[in-house]
Amino acid sequence: MSVETSYTFLARIEIIGINPFVFVPEEILNAIFEKAGKSKGPIPVKGTVNAIPYTQTLMKFKGEWRLYINTTMLKNSPKRIGEQIEISIAYDPKKREIPIHPKLLQALNKNKKANTVFQNLRPSLRHEIIRYISHLKTDESIDKNIPKAIAFLLGKGKFVGREKP
Repeated sequence: MSVETSYTFLARIEIIGINPFVFVPEEILNAIFEKAGKSKGPIPVKGTVNAIPYTQTLMKFKGEWRLYINTTMLKNSPKRIGEQIEISIAYDPKKREIPIHPKLLQALNKNKKANTVFQNLRPSLRHEIIRYISHLKTDESIDKNIPKAIAFLLGKGKFVGREKP
């Protein structure tokens, strides 16, 4: 059984658009790429921010790898731009699949055209829709958003910040 290697560094919180992030030092990035067996696409990681555990995904955006610092990782992170934080990071080999919500599955099974569009979406958008519905906290929110998702798949409205599937 292999021991996961964790790397620790200090970084200043920066912002791109509305998203707080830190740059991961290049030598640490290269070590994580080696553990992940890839240096393209999202890379799952875990670690701590100021000693608080997190799971997150390393993302490359506008040519730079970034570790986005959301509010579950660091309270009020959008208001803490410029603050220096201590980060530990390690490649996280655990699968992160989110099962499709039963109500979304039922709605897709009832609407064959929407289901066909859904099945033909690129995997990242399919995952985004599944994650969005699955992370809603109330049945009321789920029941309100599933028809929006179906309408979106049928080309009749916006969903997850997109105009069309």
